[in-house]
Amino acid sequence: MTVLACVTALVAALALAVTPAPARAAGTLLSQGKPVTASSTENGGTPATAAVDGDPGTRWSSAAGDPQWLQVDLGTGSTISSVTLTWETAYATVYQLQTSTDGTTWKSLYTTTTGKGGTENLTVSGSGRYVRLTTTQRATQYGVSLWEFQVYGTAGTGSACSTANAALRRPATASSTENAGTPAGAAVDGDSGTRWSSAAADPQWLQVDLGSVQSVCGVQLSWETAYAKAYQIQVSTDGVSWTGVYSTSSGAGGTELVSLTGTGRYVRVYGTARATQYGYSLWEFQVFTGGTTTPPGDGATLLSYKKPATASTYQNANSCLDCTPAKAFDEDPATRWATSDVNGWVDPGWIAVDLGASAHITKVVLQWDPAYASAYQIQTSPDGVNWTSIYSTSSGKGFKETLNVDGTGRWVRMYGTARSNGYGYSLWTFDVYGTGGSPTAPPAPPADPGNPTHLVWSDEFNGPAGSKPDTAKWTQDPGNGQNGELEYYTNGDNTSMDGNGNLVIEARKEANGQYTSGRINTSDHFNFTYGHVEARIKVSGTQGLWPAFWLLGSNFKTGTPWPNCGEIDIMEHVGKVADSVYSTLHAPAYNGGNGYGSPYTVAGSDFASAFHTYALDWNSTRMTFSVDGKSFFTADRSTVEQTRGPWVYDHPFYIILNNAVGGDWPGAPDATTVLPQRMLVDYVRVSQ
Repeated sequence: MTVLACVTALVAALALAVTPAPARAAGTLLSQGKPVTASSTENGGTPATAAVDGDPGTRWSSAAGDPQWLQVDLGTGSTISSVTLTWETAYATVYQLQTSTDGTTWKSLYTTTTGKGGTENLTVSGSGRYVRLTTTQRATQYGVSLWEFQVYGTAGTGSACSTANAALRRPATASSTENAGTPAGAAVDGDSGTRWSSAAADPQWLQVDLGSVQSVCGVQLSWETAYAKAYQIQVSTDGVSWTGVYSTSSGAGGTELVSLTGTGRYVRVYGTARATQYGYSLWEFQVFTGGTTTPPGDGATLLSYKKPATASTYQNANSCLDCTPAKAFDEDPATRWATSDVNGWVDPGWIAVDLGASAHITKVVLQWDPAYASAYQIQTSPDGVNWTSIYSTSSGKGFKETLNVDGTGRWVRMYGTARSNGYGYSLWTFDVYGTGGSPTAPPAPPADPGNPTHLVWSDEFNGPAGSKPDTAKWTQDPGNGQNGELEYYTNGDNTSMDGNGNLVIEARKEANGQYTSGRINTSDHFNFTYGHVEARIKVSGTQGLWPAFWLLGSNFKTGTPWPNCGEIDIMEHVGKVADSVYSTLHAPAYNGGNGYGSPYTVAGSDFASAFHTYALDWNSTRMTFSVDGKSFFTADRSTVEQTRGPWVYDHPFYIILNNAVGGDWPGAPDATTVLPQRMLVDYVRVSQ
């Protein structure tokens, strides 16, 4: 899921002092890739979006009439310092630049009656969320046309659109349901394997009650095959009177992420034209609202980060080297504390943290390893000697436990009295929230991707036949494979362009009987956190082949072992299962055969017979995997933490492409195997 950008507008007066300038004023380009609308378009090939796409070869053009306008939503109230208009031959001689805080009431920022066309760099002074060009006199008999409409300045600091799904498990109703197995609630249950479907008629609707009036900034629709070609998104404060905030007659199905602006307690998708003879069907209907996600401490401060820690014992051997008490407080979800495997698998067992000063404790978050406490207390102390219980349970469930507490002390302790199994106690994370103490601020989390996203990195593989992958983008990764693989990855002998716009990664059996293949990665060139990642690939397909498109945590290159670094498999295919591809997450608590993921199966098909687009939408709260635009698996952070273990994906990763031979999963080549086999990659693209 790529992530939405929607913020509260700054309400500010506009200081209007404008003079044309030979070069634009300093400032950040704010308009590129932002939502844009226009009074009209000449045709489908000259849309409004073409004026803010950063491509000087595409343009917006209007109908042949006056007046016309083009406006861009910067997403937040911003200070505007300059505007650049790059006109096509059909320019305006008379026009205004205007700004608005709400998209309704406009103030003039600049006016001219002597527009010259070409490239006009205008130094301005004003503020607003929306910027509009309004033309009132054309220079030609045609409409008006812009190659680029660029707004520069400083973005405001309003609240971003939350990445949390406000519709999750909220009350939902619908105009109809196909049957009892496809109720309205199935579209808001967070389960990508359940769905709502309607009767086979138009119109139909699905609505969700958010529980209170909120600023709505976007929705994500994960359609089943029966999708809407024409639909609206509507909001309402009372569930009776509805206001349309988005409309389309060209819905594409699959996963649609829609940026919008509206206010309401109820949000509705209202379908007016079906794409099939069936009804409408949604795997998931997600709603995003204004404001940042509330942190685990409900606004309280994290007090425990990197504070001195002690424990009854700790382990430093076998599967848990250096599992000291400090590891529970380092905000690294892939490191943990564990009691000693020599003398610590006993009751009681405890871990404590010194907050540095007395504090009011309001919340404790525990992320347990499978060695968890079924009975334990949370205790506080003023001196580290005398303890007071502020929470007690005899029914601990393990995984992630968020505890609302109320206590005072400088020290906080988890005091386990009953282990859940034959091992000791182990915590990935022990977070203490409240006020007071002597907190150390943890590192700022990475920013979620914007909406709409824009391309930040790509390779189209358009080199001549026989040329090698671009060494400014890819590093060859030679050596033996892992996981029981049989090939040797060569230093470029098995990776080259085919001259038709594809990278070829060829798996071969050499004359000496050795299997060889290719593996390349971006680790030395491009590492990134969050975004939309996709590749168009034609996989190899014979017994014993294992082509893959995946991401590995960049800290692997600096010494963090697998699986602590995290692994995101966007696409894996094994030749013995022709009709399926697989997407899987691997982390310390769930990896290998216990990885968290799902297959995508088209019964009776062969994925090796054609190109398919494999994609990941990744942000701080979820990952959604899709094939050819069809979303089939969503890993929700809260679900992962409460059912699998820590979420270890909030840091940079790099891209890997390889075509493995053999291995624990696909098995070895046999008498049916056909070699050589080519994995073809048309492109790889990353947007944020």
